[in-house]
Amino acid sequence: MKPTATERRMRKAPAVLAALLVYVPLLFILWPVHVATGQSGQTADRQDPDFKIAVDVSLVLLHASVRDHRGGYVSGLASENFRVYEDGVLQEIKFFSHDDVPVTVGLIIDNSSSMRPKRGDVMSSALAFARSSNPRDEMFLVHFNERAWFGLPPAVSFTGDHGVLEAALNNGVPGGRTAIYDAIALGLQHLQQAHLDKRALVVISDGGDNASRRRWPDVRAMAQASDAIIYTVGLVDQEDPDWSPGVLKRLAQETGGVVFLPREVGLVTGICEQIARDMRNQYTIGYVPSNGRHNGAYHTLRVTANAPGQPKLSVRTRTGYLAAPVPAKTGSALR
Repeated sequence: MKPTATERRMRKAPAVLAALLVYVPLLFILWPVHVATGQSGQTADRQDPDFKIAVDVSLVLLHASVRDHRGGYVSGLASENFRVYEDGVLQEIKFFSHDDVPVTVGLIIDNSSSMRPKRGDVMSSALAFARSSNPRDEMFLVHFNERAWFGLPPAVSFTGDHGVLEAALNNGVPGGRTAIYDAIALGLQHLQQAHLDKRALVVISDGGDNASRRRWPDVRAMAQASDAIIYTVGLVDQEDPDWSPGVLKRLAQETGGVVFLPREVGLVTGICEQIARDMRNQYTIGYVPSNGRHNGAYHTLRVTANAPGQPKLSVRTRTGYLAAPVPAKTGSALR
C-alpha cells in the first residue's frame, strides 16, 4: 500500500530538520567574514558610519597616518599602496578605509597640585580638542591625582555634548600627587565599553608617576593588548624628580600616537587641535594574521606605503600588539 502525502511529508521532516541544523549555524558563522571582507573576499573600501568594523575576532585593525617628505598628510591612497608585515611576514589586507570615522576618546587629565596654575589652559585645550573632532565622536574624562576617577556624571559613560564635557572638566580642585599609571589603566579599561571601533586616549600631565598602585610593565601590557592610539602631552618640569618623559614617549610610539613635550602651557591648545586633525586623517587597515596564532604572544608590526610621484612616504602606526589567547575549550558536561 502506497504511503499517503501526509505520511511522505512526515518522513521527510527529520531530514529537513537535520539540514537546517547544519546550514543555518553555518550561515551565521560565515556572515561576519562576508561583511568584513566584502563580496567575493574583496577588500571593503568604504565604511558606513554605523558599521562595526571588528565583526571578525581574528581581524587586526591598524590606524595609520601617512606623511610626505614635507610632513603633510597624504590622502587618496588605496589598499594596494600599502604593505603590512607582522613579524616580518607580508599580510593580506582584508579591510581598508580612509573615511573620517567617529572615535571613542578618553581624555586623561592630570589634576595634581602642580597643575593648579596650568589648569585653566589645559581645560580650554581639552575643549578645543573636542570642538575640532568629528561631531559623532564619543568622549569620556578621567581626572587623576593620587587616585583616578571618572569626570562625567555616574549615569553617563560617554558623551558628545560639549556642555556636559565642559562641566566635567571644570569639576574638582587640583591637589595631591600623581597616579598617571592608574589613570591610563582606568581609561584603557573603560575603552572596552566603547560603542565605536576606533579608540584613543589623550593623556595630559606635568609630572612623573609617584602614587600609582599599578606599575609601568602592567600599563604597557594593557596598551599592547588594546587597539587604542595613545597621544601624550607632557608639560615639561625639569625640577620634578619623578618626571619621566620616556614613559610618555614609549606609550605614544608603541600605540601609533604622538608625544608632545611643550615648554609652555599656552602651546597645549594648538597641540590638542593637531591631535584631533591627526585622528581625522588616518587610514584604517585590517588583516587576518596568516600564522593564525592566538597564544598571548607579542607580534611586531611594520606598515609601508608607496605611491607614484610621492617619494619617501612615512607611515605611523602601532609597532606591535599583544595577541589575546583563545580561551581553552571546556570538557564535556559534568557527569
